[in-house]
Amino acid sequence: MPPVVTDVDVLDAALSWAADGHEVVLATVVETWGSAPRRVGSHLAVRRDQRFVGSVSGGCVEGAVVREAMGVLASGTATTVSYGVADEDAWEVGLACGGRITVLLNPLGTAECAALAQCVEAVRQRAVVGLWMPLSGGISCVDPQGPAADMLAEAVRRERSSVVDHAGNAVFLRPMPPPVRVLVVGAVHISAALVPMLELLGHQVVVVDPRRGFGPPGGGGAVEVVRDYPDEVFPSLGLDTRTAVVALTHDPKIDDPALEAALASPALYVGALGSRKTHARRLERLADNGLAPDVLARIHGPIGLDIGAATPAEIAVSIVAELTAAVRGRA
Repeated sequence: MPPVVTDVDVLDAALSWAADGHEVVLATVVETWGSAPRRVGSHLAVRRDQRFVGSVSGGCVEGAVVREAMGVLASGTATTVSYGVADEDAWEVGLACGGRITVLLNPLGTAECAALAQCVEAVRQRAVVGLWMPLSGGISCVDPQGPAADMLAEAVRRERSSVVDHAGNAVFLRPMPPPVRVLVVGAVHISAALVPMLELLGHQVVVVDPRRGFGPPGGGGAVEVVRDYPDEVFPSLGLDTRTAVVALTHDPKIDDPALEAALASPALYVGALGSRKTHARRLERLADNGLAPDVLARIHGPIGLDIGAATPAEIAVSIVAELTAAVRGRA
């Protein structure tokens, strides 16, 4: 299976191409209507030789965007183009799904590349920044201390990219929070199914298990297992609002300290494997350690959506679904 291409991967590719001397255009979805196949903020990078990476429509209009990018490179001027189902050309340069999108195409010069590099590095450091892209052209990187701090904070809170008005000018603001990081406590059979699913979603995954007899998920896979107790590891990782903790060992000596450390943080999701009886006993132990009822209520236990999951893969699906709901702010 090819690696998942995230929007940060697209920006990385654009920067790498530009550094190698290629002329590059960055295409970004700035507005959608109806059944648009890609979210606002999705990127596609195109070089002069028409090689591209990323997607703005899931394949519907990429060819048309690439051709439009050639015109942008010729003129050196940013432009916006819209695509949708309006006539007999829908299958050729339209969205057969019935949606409509507007795409901003920006030629990448020195200033634009510097701004993209600043944003990408900030995301890698798990900082919250945003791309500031006037529809007339140009790219800047904004942060919570900058002049557009209020706009960025609202965009991050709503987790929504949009065109905003700034001093009478239309600007596309794309918040760039760090990727969701999932700390999987336990290199067990469920994590063998769970880790690949999390990676497919573009999440960063760290497996933590101090037990030497438990191997990496999948029997040797690519994910490194940190051989230490979670409460010893978590402080160095720094649990933030884009971090989830999934406790799967069934061992109170490992899971309970992990849950206590997670509940002392602003982690977006905390879940623990076990039956209702197991979870009730877990809550009693944690309460005896001084954790208040409203704090304990943050634990998703038994972990995962109630879909009748029985096999490790099905349980992994239920966990991924519940985590996705938490990430998207759904009950």
